Amino acid sequence: MTGLRYVYAVCRPLDAPLQTALTGVAGDPPRLLTHHGLIAVVSHVPERDFAEEPLRRRSEDPDWLTATARAHEQVIDALTAVTTPLPLRLATVFRDDSGVRVMMEEREEEFRRTLGRLAGRVEWRVKAYAEAESEAESESGAEQFADRLHLKLAAHADSARLHPSAKAPGTAFGRNVLNAAYLVPRADSEEFVEIVQRAKNAESRMRVELSGPWAAYSFVEAGEGSPRP
Repeated sequence: MTGLRYVYAVCRPLDAPLQTALTGVAGDPPRLLTHHGLIAVVSHVPERDFAEEPLRRRSEDPDWLTATARAHEQVIDALTAVTTPLPLRLATVFRDDSGVRVMMEEREEEFRRTLGRLAGRVEWRVKAYAEAESEAESESGAEQFADRLHLKLAAHADSARLHPSAKAPGTAFGRNVLNAAYLVPRADSEEFVEIVQRAKNAESRMRVELSGPWAAYSFVEAGEGSPRP
């Protein structure tokens, strides 16, 4: 298949093969492009959509953008199951394999450093919301609950990042008091999940949400990869 090269992530050799039925952006299965022991995960995409000018127009179409982001993240999720990927920016595109190799050559030291920092770790995200009816009278209690939970989770993680408040999930719950990401060794993930589960059961007027494990989007520094699409 001809076309441009779409790059999802850079990683080290995989611990297991990717799913055989996995497809990526534009329906093309991802493949592995090796360079100096690092791997770029790529697939083919059509120039009619991903050349510079068509991509600019396409990016203004929310339906197309959502579908592309979902396909991108589907590949990242599959990679996270078998290795530690460094996700690249949505719609990172090169003319051919040679262009991808040049990019890997130029950023090799940066990629190796970041992959070393993230190796064997995944991202878990935790959000906590105060019950809407009791929000005014228990604002302090909700904040204290969130602070205690964050400190406990951060103590079981290699790193933690607080994000801006998230949208409340429904009418029963109001203010978002915790929106955080935690970088956790895979081997410690079960214990981390158990801590969150105990917190969910401990306070009926709080809603605690856990998601993951994800690629470590929140712990990729500016310029190293990209935020979660």
